[in-house]
Amino acid sequence: MKRVYLTRPLPNAVVEKAREYFEVEIRTETVPLKIGQMRAALALYDGVLPTLGDTFSAEVFRDADQPRCKVLANFGVGYNHIDVQAAQNAGVMVTNTPGAVTDATADLALTLMLMCARRAGEGDRLVRSGQWEGWNPTQMLGQHVSGSTVGIVGMGRIGQAVARRCHFGFGMQVKYFTRSAKEMDFPATRVDELTELAEQVDFLVVTVPAEKETRHLIGAEVFQAMKPQAYLINVARGDIVQEKALISALEKGRIAGAGLDVYEREPIVPDALKAMENVTLLPHLGTAALDVREEMGLMALENLRAALSGDVPPNLIA
Repeated sequence: MKRVYLTRPLPNAVVEKAREYFEVEIRTETVPLKIGQMRAALALYDGVLPTLGDTFSAEVFRDADQPRCKVLANFGVGYNHIDVQAAQNAGVMVTNTPGAVTDATADLALTLMLMCARRAGEGDRLVRSGQWEGWNPTQMLGQHVSGSTVGIVGMGRIGQAVARRCHFGFGMQVKYFTRSAKEMDFPATRVDELTELAEQVDFLVVTVPAEKETRHLIGAEVFQAMKPQAYLINVARGDIVQEKALISALEKGRIAGAGLDVYEREPIVPDALKAMENVTLLPHLGTAALDVREEMGLMALENLRAALSGDVPPNLIA
């Protein structure tokens, strides 16, 4: 029986299924693997199921000459923490879990949009503090989401799922910025330049994949172009947004606020962001629903099973 390593605790249904297929070792810590642990995993296991933060960099693979590990079955759709080329050079396949995360992440984007526009986080803190004095006509006035304009940065699966919710659920006008035009069953306008998109929308939602080309894609130039009443929403990866530029834009009132589920140096969140009432901060909850995490885990297991059986994994990246 093949030996596999799960780098984090996973839902019980996933663990039970894993034990049907493999000899399983489960790490109980919830923090990312250290470099020595990753090197050991490559040497000791036939397959590894890593996740966000387990940085399998070129340095990890540097001395891995024909490692025992044949597949890194990433738990998650984003795999920018894995040097795919270095893995491939070492003879290690890399897979991910697309599709399973789409609806949950899109739902969370709408959650952040609504929380920002209607000042929900601020209102929750007011009630809990005991300082709420009761309803009045001018209390905590926010912005209307319905009928406004959303701009999607990256119109892949998640971007399209966000756009569908915005159009069909809230009657919003949808605009987007991406490498190529997309065909959709609802009206959506492609904008050629990112700054042009930023100028035209009330909510700028980041769903683009994390790649070298997208690091700090959302920076000072984008914030300068945004409307003063507009919000930035990020449910992609933290380093796509330049946090220093975001903080500056918020402090200067260049934008109305931000809703963030991810951070540039996760789990570190700048004190400046934590101090701002117009910023909604969530602890990377994008896929945090039990059925979604189970589906992700089962998908990762199927990738492991296929790869270690000599078949092509269904979600092979390289």
